[in-house]
Amino acid sequence: MRIAVCIKRVPITGGRIVLTADARAIDTTHLGFTMSPHEECGVEEAVRLIEANKGDSVVLTLGPPEAVEQLRDAMALGIDRAVHLKTDGNEWDAESTAAALVEAIQADETSNGPFDLIFFGNESADSAGFQVGIRVGYALGRPCVTGLKKVILEGTSVRCEQEVEGGRDVYVVPLPAVLGVKEGLNLPRYPSVPGKMRARGKPVTEIAPTRPAPRLELVRLAVPAGQGRRAESLGAGSAAAPAVVDVLQKAGVL
Repeated sequence: MRIAVCIKRVPITGGRIVLTADARAIDTTHLGFTMSPHEECGVEEAVRLIEANKGDSVVLTLGPPEAVEQLRDAMALGIDRAVHLKTDGNEWDAESTAAALVEAIQADETSNGPFDLIFFGNESADSAGFQVGIRVGYALGRPCVTGLKKVILEGTSVRCEQEVEGGRDVYVVPLPAVLGVKEGLNLPRYPSVPGKMRARGKPVTEIAPTRPAPRLELVRLAVPAGQGRRAESLGAGSAAAPAVVDVLQKAGVL
C-alpha cells in the first residue's frame, strides 16, 4: 500500500493575527507555526493504515524553507519520507498549489507506483479555501470525497463517512482515491523523542516548482472582527440576588 499526505505550514491556531502595513500579507514576526489540525488527522490516519497494511507513506508540502519543520513533525509521527516543494515564502493560490502538487505526485508515482490514497485536510487553517484536494483529485482523474470523519478500507475500495444533521452520509469509492478529512477523524498521537530522532535521518526530497502566472489578484487582506465582550453589574450583596435569579431563568437554568 502507498499513501500520500499533503499538509500546509500555517500559523498556530488561536494565535493573534496581525497584518503587514500594506494589508497584503500576515506579519509572522511573533507567530509560531504548525500543520493544520485537519491535516494532523490525515497524517495519523496514513500512519495507522501503513502500520496495519505495510507499505510506503509520503508527506508533501508546498511552502518556504522553514516548512521542512512540519515535514519532520509528520515523519516523527511515523511517515516514511517527505517531498518539499520549496517556495520563496509568498502565498500561492489554490490553482497553482494544486498544479504543483499534481506534478510532484505524478513524478513520485512514475518512480514508485500509484498511491492508493492521498489525504488532504478538509481545508487549511489559514486561508480555508476548500479547493486544493478537490483540484488534485480532479486533475488526477480519481474519486474525491471531502468532509470525512471516518475512513475504512474495504478491499479495493474505501468507505468514507461524513457527519450530517441527524446521521451520516456514506460513500464507497474505488481505489486509488483522494480524501479530505476533518479534525475528529481520529486522535493524533504525540511525537516521541525516538520518533523525532528518527525523523532527522529520514529523506526529504526538495523540488523547486515553477509558479505559473496567477489568474487572481490579491487586493488586500482583512482580519474578521471578533465578537465583542460585555460585562454588566447585577448589583451588590443581597440586592443582586433577584437579578441573578432572573438571568438564570432567562438562560433556562431555573
